[in-house]
Amino acid sequence: MTVDMKSWDAVATVAAIKNGSVSAAEYAEALADRAAKCAELNTLQSFDGEHVVRTATEAFQANPEAALAGLPVVAKDNINTTYYPTSGGTKAMLKHTPVSDAGVVRRIIQACGFIGAKAGMHELALGITSNNAVTGAVRNPNNPTMIPGGSSGGTAAAIAAGIFPAGLGTDTGGSCRIPAALCGVIGFRPTTGRYSGDGIVPISHTRDTVGPLARSVRDIALFDGVLSGDNAEITGVELSNVTLGVPRQMFFDNLDPAVSKAVEVQLSALSTAGARLVEVDFAPIWAHNEAFSFPVVFYEVMRDLPAYLAKHAPDVSFETLVAGIGSPDVAEAICSQLGEGAMPEAAYRAALDVHGPAMRRIYSKIFEANELDAIVFPTTPLPGRPIGQDETVILNGEQVPTFPTYIRNTDLGSNIGAPGISLPCPVSSDLPVGIEFDALPGKDRSLLALARAAENAMVE
Repeated sequence: MTVDMKSWDAVATVAAIKNGSVSAAEYAEALADRAAKCAELNTLQSFDGEHVVRTATEAFQANPEAALAGLPVVAKDNINTTYYPTSGGTKAMLKHTPVSDAGVVRRIIQACGFIGAKAGMHELALGITSNNAVTGAVRNPNNPTMIPGGSSGGTAAAIAAGIFPAGLGTDTGGSCRIPAALCGVIGFRPTTGRYSGDGIVPISHTRDTVGPLARSVRDIALFDGVLSGDNAEITGVELSNVTLGVPRQMFFDNLDPAVSKAVEVQLSALSTAGARLVEVDFAPIWAHNEAFSFPVVFYEVMRDLPAYLAKHAPDVSFETLVAGIGSPDVAEAICSQLGEGAMPEAAYRAALDVHGPAMRRIYSKIFEANELDAIVFPTTPLPGRPIGQDETVILNGEQVPTFPTYIRNTDLGSNIGAPGISLPCPVSSDLPVGIEFDALPGKDRSLLALARAAENAMVE
């Protein structure tokens, strides 16, 4: 039976399996066929078609009424799974198969879904291109010469290519939302701590979170309920009752013309649908953000990564892992912290004790003063760029650094621990553009309700 997976989101897939329109095995067989046809995109790091077909039937039969009954899910290759290896996209762990599943994987299994594949990623999640020198570059399904974004590039690309309906990534500074924007799917970063962080190859315990990627907001809501246990109803939102902050400074600076045009069209559509748009200014927050972002990442990765190895991969030493890093940008980042240039503890303590609280106060006050439901802005300043441009990319005729340019708009929400969701803007080109909505920490379900309304209001 031929199944047009490109047109089915996760909710529709589960419904079709439950009502008998397609069996779990038939859906899995079609998925395996699609994976084979898309192999050149290099979206999947580990995949076993026979296992997927067999497990789909078993998962559905375990509880045909479960939330994810029989649904195959793709997971980034830094999320522990006991069937597939968990490599973090790095040489030393290519054959590392954990003895226990990550907490989020156990949630998926409890809902009678299962991990059907592990997705390619930027090595050790320390980058945004998913151009991995160890496992190969992940390619953007919309244009295979372009990057899919990262570090969850394989998950986003597998969904955009129609292989899987939904999947899991991780997000430290934008790693779910950036590839979602560049691939034309939806990526969600929940409030930090909302989902279990157990069994994840880490960067920063302060900033890391798992996040779902999918083709519809209703899918994100489904997975948020499964992963968090919060099944509060996503009620309908009238955009006439919504106030959105538009932070023109920084977030809208120096945008690629395609991004600027696509986002402005959707801002106009939101306004026409009744949303109140208010310009807001985050100027006082940026110095704190700079003093928080990299000090936390660099200090914690050098402690959290060895701790993961000791607990989950005791046969792999940190020294062996570092020696096997293949991607130059990742090797440079890690090696910069091995000697005298390592992030000092004083900068790390100041980030946690001074700058983090200051950012959260400023952010909350702007929301309160303007009675905001969310802020809205371009997810990234530019769309995908050619594979191989890991150090610099061209933006409006100038060479700019790749990593900080792509994370510029997603970084703040990560540092505050706020929920954020990137939606694809309808565009006529083969380079997708994302528009992001961020809310106050803890307002995840309200943000998803707002995103459903925004999704419905978007125009071609």
